[in-house]
Amino acid sequence: MHAVEQYARAHIVTDSADSADDEHRAVPVALRYDPETDPRRVRITLPGPHEWTFDRELLEQGLRVPVSSGDIRIWPCGRVQAVLEFHSAQGGVAVVQLDTKALVRFLRRTYTAATPVAH
Repeated sequence: MHAVEQYARAHIVTDSADSADDEHRAVPVALRYDPETDPRRVRITLPGPHEWTFDRELLEQGLRVPVSSGDIRIWPCGRVQAVLEFHSAQGGVAVVQLDTKALVRFLRRTYTAATPVAH
């Protein structure tokens, strides 16, 4: 079993952006999964010290229907995008939009990585 790391581009859709340009800018995000550390959870890192860890199943479900767990909400946005909303303990909210295709590719890789290789 091996860790999975994938980079993607997300669009910030938070209404607290400093300017209209900030609202629509693409930012890099890192999607990570380590089956040896925590086989049920994934991590998403946004620019700066913003990282959220949550159940992989939540991400999978959120691509089809609106779901939430604690400080994270995920829902489909049309046929090709998903919205992820993260609430920090300090009261901040980050809302980003990602292509569903990138998230599905990441999820597929996590299931492959979690499958033990027969010797």
